[in-house]
Amino acid sequence: MPLALLALAIGAFGIGTTEFVIMGLLPEVAGDFGVSIPTAGFLVTGYALGVVLGAPLMTVLGTKVSRKRMLMLLMGLFIAGNLLSAVAPAFSVMLIGRVVASLAHGAFFGIGSVVAADLVAPDKKAGAIAMMFTGLTVANVVGVPLGTFVGQSAGWRVTFGIVAALGVVGLVGIAKLVPDTPKPQGVRLRHELAAFKNAQVLLAMAMTVLGFGGVFAAITYIAPMMTHVGGFADGSVTWLLVLFGLGMVGGNLIGGKYADRALMPMLYVSLGALAVVLALFTLTAQNKILAAVTITLIGALGFATVPPLQKRVLDQAHGAPTLASAVNIGAFNLGNALSAWLGGLVIAAGFGYTSPNWVGAALAAAALLLAFLSAALERREGAVSSAVVNGTVPAEQRAAVHH
Repeated sequence: MPLALLALAIGAFGIGTTEFVIMGLLPEVAGDFGVSIPTAGFLVTGYALGVVLGAPLMTVLGTKVSRKRMLMLLMGLFIAGNLLSAVAPAFSVMLIGRVVASLAHGAFFGIGSVVAADLVAPDKKAGAIAMMFTGLTVANVVGVPLGTFVGQSAGWRVTFGIVAALGVVGLVGIAKLVPDTPKPQGVRLRHELAAFKNAQVLLAMAMTVLGFGGVFAAITYIAPMMTHVGGFADGSVTWLLVLFGLGMVGGNLIGGKYADRALMPMLYVSLGALAVVLALFTLTAQNKILAAVTITLIGALGFATVPPLQKRVLDQAHGAPTLASAVNIGAFNLGNALSAWLGGLVIAAGFGYTSPNWVGAALAAAALLLAFLSAALERREGAVSSAVVNGTVPAEQRAAVHH
């Protein structure tokens, strides 16, 4: 794997830390600003929605400069947002800081996915994407638990200051290691938007929203769930997040390996198992050992879907992958926002801190159904195309297929 992938992973590490560390610090932030836990959950929802909006916006702006320069600009935006969060005098200002930081997220991973895939041979593309996302998963083993520990002991503002410093490290890494390629030539917004006419691209993005949304439904409220239901001490949330992060690392690497071999079967297994494990989490959350095992499995199964889903979009949007790739990163975060909001609703409605697990299970099951639908449509399209080649379909259908 090229050394440039290390630079992308460094940037991903910083972004992954700021995205996930808030989950372990929701009680502290809520207490500091005098808001409820569901209200504090808007820091997750707001970040996710910022990714959804920022992904296409920043990617389109990125067509005007080289990919390396755009990645550096995105890291600068990320640093600014985290500094604002660190010094926020009110909850609303912190929310703005989270949104500012999030604007860099989707475009960074979207452009980074294209850069990573272009650096390797065709049969290594999913593995290269997984290598970049390893920075995101390792953040959950090192950055997030450390940030949670620091936030609980020295204050959450210190955590966000450290995250901003991580952004600086990522910026330097990109400047030193990513090759300085010229800006993309011949990229037209109309051409990039044409990819969204492909039903398979839209189905892959819908799978992304629902599948990864299932993970966030549970993990957004992991701190109150484990302390109020599981009986864990506040400090135990740190090592529970380490287990989640370890699961993510393993799942991401396995997903990248097998997505290059059997992409759709990989999605069937990971999404189906994720739905089952999330449903069981409602029961296992009440036992410390079983809860720890379940959290690890949620991380592994959730991130086993990331490389195949990202590769699926790149494959189906061939010829115009940059915007589609970035929008799919936004789709991951749309799922995060949707599930965090739904999880907050069921908690506020009085169903308890484990109720978001049922929301997550339903979302993952819906993603699995879409995966089966996508595969069925692909088989049908393949059969029709074969019939067209063999001249065994009417002229009207041949024209429709070519169109």
